[in-house]
Amino acid sequence: MQKERLTAFSDGMFAIIITIMVLELKVPHGDDWARLAGLAPTFLSYVLSFVYVGIYWNNHHHLLYACEKVNGAILWANMHLLFWLSLIPFATGWMGENHFSALPTALYGAALLMPAIAYKLLQSVIIRLHGRDGLLARAVGADVKGKASPFLYLTAIALAFVAPWAA
Repeated sequence: MQKERLTAFSDGMFAIIITIMVLELKVPHGDDWARLAGLAPTFLSYVLSFVYVGIYWNNHHHLLYACEKVNGAILWANMHLLFWLSLIPFATGWMGENHFSALPTALYGAALLMPAIAYKLLQSVIIRLHGRDGLLARAVGADVKGKASPFLYLTAIALAFVAPWAA
């Protein structure tokens, strides 16, 4: 498979994920500020998730740009990432509908943790194919942020049961 086909498929999935998230924003029943303000938790969770998915889309673009060829392992690792990203609309909607209560917030944290792990796996598979002197391996370097992120997500998941607003 050519890299461009994988990129096009992935871009389509990112667009679908964002579209599904925006569909969770329901028009308020009423024409006053109070009704609109009632949508604040749902809107805030949408904004957070939109930024999150946007960052993944941007990073994914750069990741595939550095990829010269693809193999089966890359295809499956990419599908693994897209699967976890596709669950973000559900977690986003549930958290927003329940005003950032403990369990939905913890699930949202898990929905952010799993793509981080999947992205690291995709990155590793691409580096394995292209070698340690490849463009991606050089660009990633020590990847301190990528290694620290899962621990921060795990901390936020645990924190959701103590102080959901801080998680």
